[in-house]
Amino acid sequence: MRHGVSGRKLNRATSHRLAMFRNMVTSLLQHERIFTTLPKAKELRRWADWMISLGKRGDLHARRQVMACVREKETVQKIFAELGPRYQSRPGGYTRIVKAGYRRGDASPMCLIELITEAKQPPRKEKAKKPAPAQAEEASATPASEEKAQD
Repeated sequence: MRHGVSGRKLNRATSHRLAMFRNMVTSLLQHERIFTTLPKAKELRRWADWMISLGKRGDLHARRQVMACVREKETVQKIFAELGPRYQSRPGGYTRIVKAGYRRGDASPMCLIELITEAKQPPRKEKAKKPAPAQAEEASATPASEEKAQD
């Protein structure tokens, strides 16, 4: 029985699976979006959220934990310099999974996993209120009477 055992095996040996997820999380954090299968993306989401949460902490122990997983110094620097401050006010959920159909060869579900960007929404434009019919007649009559007065 697998009570309380978390994570997906994905038909891989432990060493292969760990190496694969280390490579995938490095690529995701470096490029901010990757194209992969749906089960891999759902498991990768856990790893990516963990790395960004460590980047938000920003202390030496967190940096060493990230270095044990990511293995690329430029990507580790990006986690602590850009991604940590970017998601500082966000309590979690730093990734988005967008389904992208099925792979042609074996029909496995494919998706795009990407980091969420905090795009500020433009302010809503309020619709111009139409004047009441009585006011519209007065408004249109006023410029005409001013033109007559000037002539």
